[in-house]
Amino acid sequence: MNAKLRKPKIAVLLPCHNEAAAIASVVTGFKAALPDARIFVYDNASTDGTSDVAFKAGASVFSEPRKGKGIVVRRMFADIEADIYILADGDGTYDATAAPEMVSRLVDENLDMVVAARVDTGEQQGRDTYRRGHRMGNWLFTWTIAFLFGRQFSDILSGYRVFSRRFVKSIPINAEGFEIETEMTVHSLTLKLPVGEIPAPYGVRPEGSVSKLNSYRDGFRILGTIIKLLKEARPFAFFFSIFIILAAISGILSVPLFITFLETGLVPRFPTAILVVGVMLVGFICLACGLILDTVSRNRRDLNGLRYLSLASVRESLEDSKRE
Repeated sequence: MNAKLRKPKIAVLLPCHNEAAAIASVVTGFKAALPDARIFVYDNASTDGTSDVAFKAGASVFSEPRKGKGIVVRRMFADIEADIYILADGDGTYDATAAPEMVSRLVDENLDMVVAARVDTGEQQGRDTYRRGHRMGNWLFTWTIAFLFGRQFSDILSGYRVFSRRFVKSIPINAEGFEIETEMTVHSLTLKLPVGEIPAPYGVRPEGSVSKLNSYRDGFRILGTIIKLLKEARPFAFFFSIFIILAAISGILSVPLFITFLETGLVPRFPTAILVVGVMLVGFICLACGLILDTVSRNRRDLNGLRYLSLASVRESLEDSKRE
């Protein structure tokens, strides 16, 4: 633990879509906070000159024509090599001065991800940082993730995160939009990775910058992602829940049949009887699918864990480089 470490190679990743009004201040802010870091801006089909503004501010600019934050982040993780990765938005809402503390926490505690839990500073400026429903939606999704996968974060939708190289190079990203944060959170909880969280200011957008997040559309996409990840990560729990629901429906429908049978010895409602049997059979099929897929999921999780363990941790990579 007392070994001397070389300075880590830090990459700041800024996915942007039409952020010309804010990107220059974001780039200069991270350059001031982390002078040795390299700033990467990936222009995601912008039409307002975001690339030119970012380049003039001193960032390395690349392009990803397929729209979607998840698509851009997947491209960034594949293209860029570094020891530590900082992911933030290009809209100026995240405080670059929090980055050094997040990096230090990652290295000192040998973590794989540090999340910046957003602290609303909009009230100090007379403006509400969160739009109507965003605060409640964030709380609801965070509570759902905690209930289904375990509680380690108070803000699962924060887009301001610091990662180790082995996290970045081992996560299989499937998300295409703003559900990317949910997928990264569930990945860390499923593999029980060492992670941390610190509070960080969350400010208002500068004039001329418009949010790309659609409250209802992206909210439903995030909810769908949580359900899909539950099915993939914990298939037995998912299909057992369906089995319980179908068994309850079948049981409720069968009550009048049993009462009639006990009174008359007959089962006159054949359509209802067939429905009861059919619903219960479907329930048992779901239960069998859950048992089978649980084994498949465990094997896939073990493979992901081995892939993760095959890569060096932050401290190991810095120490190895020093010895070389």
